[in-house]
Amino acid sequence: MPSPVPVVDLVPWFGADESARAAVAAEVDAALQSVGFFLLTGHGVPAGLRDRVRAEARAFFALPEGTATPPDMKESFAVGADQPTGDPDVDGYWFRPNVYPPEVPGLQPAVVGYLARMRELADELLVVCAAALGLERDFFTRYTGHATHTMNINRYPPMTLAGPPEPGQFRIGPHTDFGTVTILDREPGRGGLQVWSEQDGWEDVPYQPGAFTINAGDLLARWSGARWKSNRHRVLPPQAEAPDEDLVSLVYFYEADHDATIESLKPPIGKRGDYQPVISAQFLKTRLDAITIG
Repeated sequence: MPSPVPVVDLVPWFGADESARAAVAAEVDAALQSVGFFLLTGHGVPAGLRDRVRAEARAFFALPEGTATPPDMKESFAVGADQPTGDPDVDGYWFRPNVYPPEVPGLQPAVVGYLARMRELADELLVVCAAALGLERDFFTRYTGHATHTMNINRYPPMTLAGPPEPGQFRIGPHTDFGTVTILDREPGRGGLQVWSEQDGWEDVPYQPGAFTINAGDLLARWSGARWKSNRHRVLPPQAEAPDEDLVSLVYFYEADHDATIESLKPPIGKRGDYQPVISAQFLKTRLDAITIG
């Protein structure tokens, strides 16, 4: 059975052929309407850049354990947007300084370089999204000049270390992402990524070497007037047939300017006309608060 998650090659988008560029935009539009996910090839991000981050991250995760393992069967290193606005209230929540482990000095330069490429790619994807809808090139990116973002480096330890999963336990449980676009660089595994399909339930997201996995978040889905899906997905627990599987994923969550007013597209582009405007930071914080304990 073919996967509902298509592959989109970005190479023609960077060319001069307007019909080829329009075809790429149409593929992205169709993917975000149908399943909210696609695999992206031809993005131009060097494999060595991703390999370097992953290698430094493995050195970090090999350090002696600190805090207790959370309910999801993973451990994470997270960084966010750290260029302050000058407003202490805003900066204290959205633009706090990142803290890197001194024990792994190579992690910071690797991550900083990776973040720069991810932001460039995320903005380019939003330009593609605007073209898909016949809108101005900067329809979305005019609101990302000082965007908030988060990058998680997730390590999914092997069953031999984490133990067998409890009933209903996952590496990451079912959820949607909150922002505009998510860019995921992952490793293939038995306990891998699944996306929800209305026709067939949970389905494996195919893996293609060198490809990023892209999905729309809640903010972009609302921005599109529910034209595009922010779809549920999950990461399966370690599998008994692969007890030594040890995976590291690089997940970049892109958002928008904290003070951007997001007005949803109305029909005929959007599918709903009843969304009220929202402020990006308030919209995101409501969702973050809903999953925060304590």
